[in-house]
Amino acid sequence: MEIIKKYFPNLSDEQESRFAKLQELYEDWNLKINVVSRKDIDELYLRHVLHSLGIAKVMQFESGAKVMDVGTGGGFPGIPLAILFPETKFHLVDSIGKKIKVVNEVVDGLGLENVKTTHGRVEEVKDTYDFIVSRAVAQMETFHRWIKGKVHKKQNHELKNGILYLKGGDLSEELAKFPKATIYDLPNYFDEEFFETKKVVHLPIKYKG
Repeated sequence: MEIIKKYFPNLSDEQESRFAKLQELYEDWNLKINVVSRKDIDELYLRHVLHSLGIAKVMQFESGAKVMDVGTGGGFPGIPLAILFPETKFHLVDSIGKKIKVVNEVVDGLGLENVKTTHGRVEEVKDTYDFIVSRAVAQMETFHRWIKGKVHKKQNHELKNGILYLKGGDLSEELAKFPKATIYDLPNYFDEEFFETKKVVHLPIKYKG
């Protein structure tokens, strides 16, 4: 938990309390339904929570913004972002039912009212969003196809509406077809060795009505 306060020192009491509860909630649910590897549970705040919050170093979501987390798994990056941005609406989607069950239990346990969940494929979601976030669930070309038609026309943020993607390693080949993508290196924001090759990719998406 201290690692979160190191990089986000201005948390409210409620935000601090919710972040602090994450370890117990995930440990408890992971015993019943394994959604986070054993090793990662021990380093939950570094590998999952802080990693998710890398997006917050690049983007400050506005009040009332709508964000979809595709392939949320155990709730990352959606749940940490929802704690940090309580006035932003988050929609967490995953095609695996047991993962959404854990997400729902964690959301209930934290009392988060700005999160809704869907068990299903992202292609079936009919809504549109300011931003679509994810943590390396597919190659960008595939992901781009999945979220077609799901980005709002109206711009309310400094960064253009589109994808905010957490990825690692060399992305030059993967992003060759996306010249408008901007890469933000997480070592510019976080000191820990874990982030050495980690990045946030912003890809603006043109609205197609």
